[in-house]
Amino acid sequence: QAQLVESGGGSVQAGGSLRLSCVCVASGYWSSWYSMGWFRQAPGKVREGVAAMDRGGTTSYAESVKGRFTISKDNAKQTLYLQMNTLKPEDTAMYYCAALGVDIPAIQYITYMTSGDNYWGQGTQVTVSS
Repeated sequence: QAQLVESGGGSVQAGGSLRLSCVCVASGYWSSWYSMGWFRQAPGKVREGVAAMDRGGTTSYAESVKGRFTISKDNAKQTLYLQMNTLKPEDTAMYYCAALGVDIPAIQYITYMTSGDNYWGQGTQVTVSS
């Protein structure tokens, strides 16, 4: 069973920054995950894809985070990152990484990643205070 482990969440004031990390701790999966991304879920709200990256490295972002969040990955470390700058209280949510062994364009994967046939981590909480 593939395992994704997120870290890096925490509590920050508005305007602050955090970098989330998602490490693949199971061998043999990283190289076959062609689509990867981050989504979030706040209490009482639906899951929202925030950043996606496809096999070719193309990225896509939700309008609400464009210009503030950056997705990246380090294949040698088998780690996916989400750099979050200029955080706002509305960014408060549990953040999850997602991975899929199908190459889907990033602009599509940003919504598809919340479906149940993706691999997900356990999440990391981000709380932004005003």
